[in-house]
Amino acid sequence: MNTVDAAGLKIGDDHPPRIMGVLNVSEESPYDPSVYDDPGEAAAYVDEELIGEGADIVDIGLESANKRFEVLSAEEELDRLPIALETIESVSGDAVFSIETRYAEVADEALSRGFDMVNDICGFADPEIPTVCEDHDVAVAKMASPPDLERPGAVEETDWATRKSAEWAAEADYVDQVYEALKQNGLTDKTIVDPAFGGWSEAQTLEDDRETFRRLREFRALDRPMLVSINRKNFLGAIADRETEERLPVSLAATSMAVERGAHVIRTHDVAETRDAALIGDAFTERSSVGTDDFSLTRLDINSQRQFRRYLAEYEIDRSVADEWPTYLLDIEGLPAAQRDRLTETAADSDASVYCGNGNHVLLAGNSASISGVSRRLQGEDGVMTKLSEEIDNVL
Repeated sequence: MNTVDAAGLKIGDDHPPRIMGVLNVSEESPYDPSVYDDPGEAAAYVDEELIGEGADIVDIGLESANKRFEVLSAEEELDRLPIALETIESVSGDAVFSIETRYAEVADEALSRGFDMVNDICGFADPEIPTVCEDHDVAVAKMASPPDLERPGAVEETDWATRKSAEWAAEADYVDQVYEALKQNGLTDKTIVDPAFGGWSEAQTLEDDRETFRRLREFRALDRPMLVSINRKNFLGAIADRETEERLPVSLAATSMAVERGAHVIRTHDVAETRDAALIGDAFTERSSVGTDDFSLTRLDINSQRQFRRYLAEYEIDRSVADEWPTYLLDIEGLPAAQRDRLTETAADSDASVYCGNGNHVLLAGNSASISGVSRRLQGEDGVMTKLSEEIDNVL
């Protein structure tokens, strides 16, 4: 899993879950407690209710993303930007400041004047957003969305037959579409992926959100940290039959589950409570990874053949091998070629399997006995292989 550095804040498997608090400087935003148009009052809210309650990141929106409202132009967003800039200048607490925008022009201006990262709810529909973020060397959250600046999150309304292929579109389900939307227009090295929970279009259903939540682990195959925004969402409220103001308990339950399933950043209006729930999820998460100067090794969090196939597809490995779903699947990245060959030989002698993919990824698959056998056979060999043996034992 790629760790992202957001202005010094590390986001990834080896770090605590991060809490993103929300501030809106738009009168359209529907959630009143987070809406301010006075920089002084906004700064006090950020210090007391967000940073003071445990927010690591403060996400500032210039307009409401609610589909009922007209989309602001880049020029209109720039007109509102001074309120946000004056707010962050007045904040006394320490946090990473994120600008929520769909426009590269706005992102560039905000980053040039004090913001630390970008939250793009249109999924790089403005193709210059990745370039701007790379030029500023900042993290960017990318929400799954069509390549359309006026239709954030409406992935199921995308013409996938044209965008991808007719064959793919005929077979893809909603989660497949969300996954593909995140891949559209690429990912930067500092991208954080967001599967786009919420009623972004009339075609999106509560069951779509529930299925995305069930399959959150699949998005880990993108090898990027994940942000989820599920606070008081309808798909949770409907399960418990609760209106928005009564949905905090279901949001907290889902937060713990989201972290356990792979979420690294939780976007919320209820900072203190969400932080506690995220810490519980993190404490009971069974995921492990290690790194050396020669390679990194991660025990992949997989509990279905579908998740296995997702990794195989990303690493360009024949997906038919998923028919033999292993007990353990270890992702080794950066292992030198000679050592990869030696690992393949050793695995064959131990009834384990090795699959070599793109980007120097090697998947070591097998059951407990076979993986332990690989580790034993590697002991006492050259330095890299001895390290690999030790690290295999560490992650099992």
